[in-house]
Amino acid sequence: MRAIYIFSFLLCSLASYTQSAVSKLQRDSLIIIQKSPTKGFYNDYILFIPKGTPLNKTIFLLVEPNNTGKLSDSIEFHKKYAIDLASVSSVGNNISTELKIPLLVPVFSRPASQPLMYTHALDRDVIMEKSPEFKRLDLQLLEMIKDAKTVLKSMGISVNEKIFMNGFSASATFTNRFSFLHPGIIQALAIGGFNGELMLPQKQINNTALNYPLGINDFNKLFGKSFDKATYATIPQFIYMGKLDDNDAVQFDDAYNEEERAIINRHLAKTVQERYVACQKLYQANGISPVFKTFENVGHWTTSDVNLAVILFFLDRIKEKQ
Repeated sequence: MRAIYIFSFLLCSLASYTQSAVSKLQRDSLIIIQKSPTKGFYNDYILFIPKGTPLNKTIFLLVEPNNTGKLSDSIEFHKKYAIDLASVSSVGNNISTELKIPLLVPVFSRPASQPLMYTHALDRDVIMEKSPEFKRLDLQLLEMIKDAKTVLKSMGISVNEKIFMNGFSASATFTNRFSFLHPGIIQALAIGGFNGELMLPQKQINNTALNYPLGINDFNKLFGKSFDKATYATIPQFIYMGKLDDNDAVQFDDAYNEEERAIINRHLAKTVQERYVACQKLYQANGISPVFKTFENVGHWTTSDVNLAVILFFLDRIKEKQ
């Protein structure tokens, strides 16, 4: 039988929420769903469902990849951070709580024993990895989303086929790259604090090949399909940086290898803010038109103003769908 752990602040059974007399969830709920290799995911995931989530009404599922910010071979270490992200301290939790929509957070490890494999950013090392736990984390996340829809349906919560995605820092990078791989599943996305470096919708820059995760030169070879630029271009995106943000993962080996770093520094920029401007221009030149925003007096962190802007962005997407 499926192992589902429901934290104490959800005091009623799942079945009780299907009663017709109940129109919305009565308490905040945090559910840990155990990994299911037979279903295609080798890691646990977490569902946070805020109080007031409507029942028997189609809403959006929000997905935010986990970002521990530290290396550890202990999956419990990463699970703790993922639980905090889902239920307490994240832009995603703010979105979920304010808009009354469920939030899915995967529990992907970032192993100390493989320090160059930046799982939480979906880097090239992850895509090339063959071990079941880490193989194609993007596909594992797709299966988690599919499974979560079944769990939510059993609670009387219906969600759209397409999802909202959100991320900050490494999870923003994961979201950016995931959106290139699977644009058809995303209704809208918001990302921030991503070192000013975005995956580019082009194969080359100044006659230099842009392989994953810099661009799409070897996209077909890696993923067995072409980059769907037409669908990608239709995704509403809110992309933001703090003007004081100088957190630069580009210069570290776990985020980018030597060749990738040299290409970024030479053809985009060596600093976060200059790189952010360069990426904006390249997106626009390729017919990709996200909403780009810079927040004054903000570094590598979020503020109430940032949270509000992201919430309002997703709220507008909900209104467009109604």
